[in-house]
Amino acid sequence: MKNGMNEFEFRKMLAVLAAVFACVGMWGCSDDVTFRWSDERSIGKVIGFVDDSLAIVNTSRYWHEEVDPAFGLSYDQSGYAHPGLSLYNYRVQLDGPVWSDTLDNSIDDEFNYVRGQLSDSVIWGGDPKSEVSFWKIGEKPHKMKIKKLFDGCSVEVHYTTKLRPWLDGKILVMGERRTPPDVKGFDLDSLGDEYCQYAVLDTMQKTVTYRKLVGDLKWIKKCDDVRAWSDDVYCFMSGERAFEAVLLRNGKDTVDVPIKFTIGDFWGSVLQPNANLCNLIDGQVVCSGVVWRGGLSFYQNDETVVEY
Repeated sequence: MKNGMNEFEFRKMLAVLAAVFACVGMWGCSDDVTFRWSDERSIGKVIGFVDDSLAIVNTSRYWHEEVDPAFGLSYDQSGYAHPGLSLYNYRVQLDGPVWSDTLDNSIDDEFNYVRGQLSDSVIWGGDPKSEVSFWKIGEKPHKMKIKKLFDGCSVEVHYTTKLRPWLDGKILVMGERRTPPDVKGFDLDSLGDEYCQYAVLDTMQKTVTYRKLVGDLKWIKKCDDVRAWSDDVYCFMSGERAFEAVLLRNGKDTVDVPIKFTIGDFWGSVLQPNANLCNLIDGQVVCSGVVWRGGLSFYQNDETVVEY
């Protein structure tokens, strides 16, 4: 036989072709597909906090599909779909969530609806460079196509890590460049003037504008996390002393935090200096006494008070 094919392989090929033509003559052959959803949802992940007592937990549902095709090798595939949000009280141990909701989208829907917390009751998803979603507690996600603009720079923030409430009702887009790996957040001056350091998302105009940090906002490039409340900009950043961080308002006013901390984050309206959960009340930081170190456990006085 030509091309190195022996007689057995040639006869096998003819048999397969005959079966294919037979299927075509009988209006096709169908694959044997077995599909199942898991009875349990995935282990939850805290993605935000509401007021001073509720944690927002994200879960999803596992699916598995086995395909035994009419021709060729069988295969299986699996993944997670039907993302959900739940509210758990992190001060009092309850039997379950106080509220839950899930999506019934297709397993082929690859849009990421849960990427982080924007504000007290809104979770954001997608990618601000093209299409973003906002999932408000009590509602379904709202998708929005976004037009990309540039102002004073030309290389966008490639990887979005956070969306934060910003001035004039807009949204701050914070990112991280992975090359070089030691350059993170806003501090991209060493890469050249063409590199943007942040962006502003305007949901009314449906645009995201990438910019450099200049003028009155240049000070925030040292922030680990930053957001606006009304006309004030709050920033967690490293302090003058080693292993000490501070909360700064408008680049000049140090806000007193009742505990010493080395790093801080914003979760909606909740502040997290180190592992402590605090709130900003009338311009003052008030801490709840509850500590969250990750996972689904919360502590007070070094004892577990809530675990889900």
